[in-house]
Amino acid sequence: MTAYNDGHLQTSFWIVDRQHVYIGSASLEWKSLWQMKELGVIVYNCSCLVLDLQKIFALYSSLKSKSKIPPLWSKRLYAVYGTENKLALELNETKSEVFVSNSPKLLCPKDRVLDVDAIYSVVDNAQQFVYIAVMDYLPIINITNQTRYWPYLDGKIREALILRNIKVRLLISLSKDTNPLTFNFVSSLKAICTEVSGCRLKVKFFDLEEESACYFKEQKNSSLPKLNRNKYVVTDTAAYIGNFDWVGTYFNRNAGAGLVINQTETGNKTSIIKQLKAVFERDWYSNYAKSSTTKIPNCLSFKHSKAAANKTAQSNVN
Repeated sequence: MTAYNDGHLQTSFWIVDRQHVYIGSASLEWKSLWQMKELGVIVYNCSCLVLDLQKIFALYSSLKSKSKIPPLWSKRLYAVYGTENKLALELNETKSEVFVSNSPKLLCPKDRVLDVDAIYSVVDNAQQFVYIAVMDYLPIINITNQTRYWPYLDGKIREALILRNIKVRLLISLSKDTNPLTFNFVSSLKAICTEVSGCRLKVKFFDLEEESACYFKEQKNSSLPKLNRNKYVVTDTAAYIGNFDWVGTYFNRNAGAGLVINQTETGNKTSIIKQLKAVFERDWYSNYAKSSTTKIPNCLSFKHSKAAANKTAQSNVN
């Protein structure tokens, strides 16, 4: 990637034997695979999808022998599938349509869909709900100490809420490193729903540090996960699983990729849409998801919940 020095390689996907694909939030390092809460999707025996993702890998590889980004890309790097010609296949016994997207625009050959446009397609086709799970939500771009508002995904949420009355739930990871501006943007989103009939927005913060602090105090064990680094959107008809948090700088500067899966028939309990929805709701209704952002560890509460969990486990064994 020596020819591209405007951003970082943030892409996370595997291609195995030209048959299998993994794409998601996890990086290939021990903290990601051992200490963090990650999410990705594996597609087995799908050489057509591999062919398209392989073109992104080949694009990255081609940059090592170039001194600058070429004005035109080779035809062999052009996308095979996109929003207008999705790959039709069956995933988990469910009829599906998929395509791969990537970022930034400078690294998008002809016919390749930008990640932002891929997310647009998912949100625009939602009929009932949009559930978003990201580590960071920061619709701004920082370039050479200059900060500007990046309205695209933030605006798309407002459009779904106000113009289409779609139910939106936003789950953001909370840690000591969370940018304070995050809370300003969340407050702004909530404000547009004030006295607007049919505006259904809920925001929660996924906080692992409170229980972690209490756990470490008792166990002195540093192996407990500290961050929820999921990066996906799921609706009643589609899903996007990618490599970026919703931070403008990432989409505008860094190299990443995403996978869009459309499934209009989700009656099958093993469908990816239904699985992702279940994962989101599990996290949303868990003790880690909180509407408040107060950072005072309640270790007494943690001990009580831990004792109750142990008692329940003993009862199940008996």
